[in-house]
Amino acid sequence: MSAWAPENVRLTSATYVPAPETADGGRTRSGYCRIEGIVNERAGFENASYGIRFSLSLPDVWTERLMLQGGGGLNGRVPSPDEGNVAGGISALARGFAVVGHDSGHASAQPFDSSFRADQRAALDFAETSVRVVTETARAMTEHFYERPIAHAYMVGCSTGGREGMLAAQRYPELFDGIIVGAPAMRTGYSNLARAWAAVQFNQAAPRDDEGRPIVGDIFSSGDRELLMTGLLRQCDGLDGLSDGVIANVTQCRFDPGELQCARNKRDDCLSRAQVNAVRRAFSEPRDASGRAIYTSFPFDTGITFDGPGIEGFIPTGRPSMLGPANRELEIDIDARLAAIRADAMQRLTDTHVWTNLNTFTGRGGKILFYHGVSDPWFSANDTLDYWQRAQEANGASWDDASRFYFVPGMGHCGGGTNTFGNFDLLSTLVDWVEEERAPDAVIASRSTPTPAQRPLCAYPAYPHYIGGDESRAESFQCRAPDE
Repeated sequence: MSAWAPENVRLTSATYVPAPETADGGRTRSGYCRIEGIVNERAGFENASYGIRFSLSLPDVWTERLMLQGGGGLNGRVPSPDEGNVAGGISALARGFAVVGHDSGHASAQPFDSSFRADQRAALDFAETSVRVVTETARAMTEHFYERPIAHAYMVGCSTGGREGMLAAQRYPELFDGIIVGAPAMRTGYSNLARAWAAVQFNQAAPRDDEGRPIVGDIFSSGDRELLMTGLLRQCDGLDGLSDGVIANVTQCRFDPGELQCARNKRDDCLSRAQVNAVRRAFSEPRDASGRAIYTSFPFDTGITFDGPGIEGFIPTGRPSMLGPANRELEIDIDARLAAIRADAMQRLTDTHVWTNLNTFTGRGGKILFYHGVSDPWFSANDTLDYWQRAQEANGASWDDASRFYFVPGMGHCGGGTNTFGNFDLLSTLVDWVEEERAPDAVIASRSTPTPAQRPLCAYPAYPHYIGGDESRAESFQCRAPDE
């Protein structure tokens, strides 16, 4: 079959990719046709070239399913068809899905390049419309290629992709039968403000350089960081019935750093009053001048002292990261920052944390799964839970037939983390719910380090409680509500 595209699409390549010689996550993937193109190509602001670049992968063995991949950062790149499926090691493409990804309407070599916002259409495409345009384009091309209709359409994304999944359910409720939302960047102005506020709280405990500026790297020594983690595990680890370095009973962890405070002068085996106060304030809800919370608290978890590559844990190291150089501010005007956020038209269009009426999506049988790493230092897992609970209240009993929320203890932003069971298959869970009406409960998650093991991820409000037996086996745990 030849590649075909609608009139508003210019195809740039069509390549056949043969099946790999080795198994893909335990399943041999068929060959596929990879079609690349650009939708609505045009000369935009200051004659710059714009359009929505996309890649559509069409497998030889097709299961009549389409999946849209969410993006990341400020987008600007087209993802590989095997990326970000939350599929337990077997990608959607390997499962016979037609898979489409896109750059959201602009090309960029940098994940946080915001220069595209100068162009009105590019800004609108990023904020919302690229999700609809690419999905409708991919649907038409897929059905033409296979000469039969798509039976089910899905979307999976984390961070910006999670935000895109939320806006799909909120603004285009007829597009997808099932959506997976991971750690959504649903109100970045507020989450960035919360991080800036937390940094100022930490900086109050920092020693100062000759210019009076905080030395962020010296707020907590390596010994202090170890002390924090030891104290956190002592207070929260055993709440799930097993002391193993995993804080699975997330909502019942009420860590009090005051138990680590020195009676008098700072010593190696305790924290100073300033350090304790900084931890308390930084993890708590930031508030405006009227006392109103402007963002949720951040949960205490095993990844808060993470100092490896990527995004550091919530406790600062002082080193630059992918989010930029260390914040060295000692003051913050929350109300002024709030005013700027509320006046930002792009931010208001992009945010997805307000709208909770999803009765068109749920009314046609749509299913939506949320997950969030508890150690995510960028967007609080508590904030995603707050949205899920508000949507539950707004949609009533239908929400229980349409959605689940999963905490992932130890996991950072969309992956990685400390002592986390970060490999799990939410895609199969979603497909089974949409197509077989098998409502999900526990999802088996696994890890390879520090020792191979499995454990259930339990749908909120439940958590995996150890009931005895081999700690590395999922059947040794039972999903329980926190008060059981």
